Amino acid sequence: MLDTLFHTHSALQAVVIISLICAVGLFFGKVRLWGVSLGVTVIFFAGIIAGHFGITIDAQMLQFAESFGLAIFVYSLGVQVGPGFVSSFRADGIRLNACAMGIILLGSAMAIIFSKTLSIPLSDMVGVLCGATTNTPALGASQQTLQQMGLPTSGAALSCAITYPLGVVGVILAILLINKLWVRPTDMASPNAKHINNTFIATLQVENPGIFGRDMHTVADFVHVPFVISRLWRNGEVILPSNDTTLMEGDRVLVVTSRKDINSVEAMIGRRESIDWNKDNVDWNAIDSQLVSRQIIITKPEINGRQLGSLRLRNSYGINISRIYRGGITLLATPDLILQMGDCVVVVGGERAVMKVEKVLGNAEKELNEPNLTSIYIGLAVGLILGAIPLTLPGISAPVKLGLAGGPIIIGILMGIYGPRMHLITYTTRSANLMLRAFGLSLYLACLGLSAGADFFETAVSTTGIIWIALGFLITFIPIMVVGLIAMRMCRVDFGTMCGMMCGAMANPMALNYANDTIPGEHASVAYATVYPLSMFVRVILAQLILMLFL
Repeated sequence: MLDTLFHTHSALQAVVIISLICAVGLFFGKVRLWGVSLGVTVIFFAGIIAGHFGITIDAQMLQFAESFGLAIFVYSLGVQVGPGFVSSFRADGIRLNACAMGIILLGSAMAIIFSKTLSIPLSDMVGVLCGATTNTPALGASQQTLQQMGLPTSGAALSCAITYPLGVVGVILAILLINKLWVRPTDMASPNAKHINNTFIATLQVENPGIFGRDMHTVADFVHVPFVISRLWRNGEVILPSNDTTLMEGDRVLVVTSRKDINSVEAMIGRRESIDWNKDNVDWNAIDSQLVSRQIIITKPEINGRQLGSLRLRNSYGINISRIYRGGITLLATPDLILQMGDCVVVVGGERAVMKVEKVLGNAEKELNEPNLTSIYIGLAVGLILGAIPLTLPGISAPVKLGLAGGPIIIGILMGIYGPRMHLITYTTRSANLMLRAFGLSLYLACLGLSAGADFFETAVSTTGIIWIALGFLITFIPIMVVGLIAMRMCRVDFGTMCGMMCGAMANPMALNYANDTIPGEHASVAYATVYPLSMFVRVILAQLILMLFL
């Protein structure tokens, strides 16, 4: 009975084998060696071991599970990074993304040069590139392109599997080496400094005679940067300001703006007080007894996709909205901000007014626990259709298809950006999104490992395998060392931010965990999130273009 269950090909046998591989991989993925855990990646190696010992599943079931897992993973990834995709090009994001593109292009150029000069098949070399950069979505895109060209995909999967471990280790070694040899005290940012794009809250004294007697709307036109005044103190009383409220000499105002703009607001209004309102433990309801501050979650579908100003909450209910939390990011509550399901809105006003606004916005957290499956299935279908459309590009004789990886990730990003504007509820809780991503990636890695496992160990100790490992390590190590030092010395990026940029460009969360454990502050995580969306997108598309252009 058990022998039939494990060795006789059937749908049941495929489900059992894949489930066991995922379970074993996730169990051992929690083990930490030298402060580093490989997480879900261990599923890949569990599949390789299973394949090495002769465990197989039906070829069509294998292809279905691998394709379905990859599509789910890249689509949910696109939805997650979509809202931050455009903002990653602003301010310091341009500089960090430029450095990340340098890493990606240098590594890709090395792979092409190695293939041509050492007579290594480009299909195998692209697998080495994907393993060296720990990028399984790019491998999936490469395999799709090879299938479209009528070429075998086993070499790419095998070379990726063999070079993957040093792809993880190489980034960590680079961080260690740069830290030991080149980091100076001035390269370390203050661990408590907030990122430049975060909101900043300050109390200002109204001291500029040019704005005495001016209403808030006029003052906003003078400053030319976005800001919100959520409270005003005058003669010992607190006032909830509106656009018609005039500022008088001696007023104190609580201003919410971005850190990079606070100096402009201060120059126009007046001196900043030393009170630090940016700590996590501020009790906003203890500031005064007349106003309350409450966080309200948007759960009503009719609010999704609307501009904040169009709700006219300030005029209708006499409240102020100072800031909005979305996906761990604090946003300034400007009138043109597009609201999404799940946004957490900070409302300041009287108790009764805030309760009325709560009814308008929803604040029914239970509704967010219901998954929005319609938008997920629509996005997957549209992404797969887009991936199947042949695209003719200049200089390429054969049509290019985005495939299972490229199509869904593009549609996922677009759904994350524009879905709310089209009143499509793309919001899923963070745990639900992580669940989708982990489920899809687990399926893909388990099947990928099974398909590569039969020849893995034999190839790894062969001359070909040793060459792949050596070249993969060079593709991992050299670009991040070169660009990392340029980022620190020429672009004036601090060490923590540089490490996060390197990890994001290499799509290496394991190395990011190591950076977060060894470098104080959140700079590495912020930089990782800044470059990850564009880097992931470029790697998926670039892997296909390399095969189309140079094979």
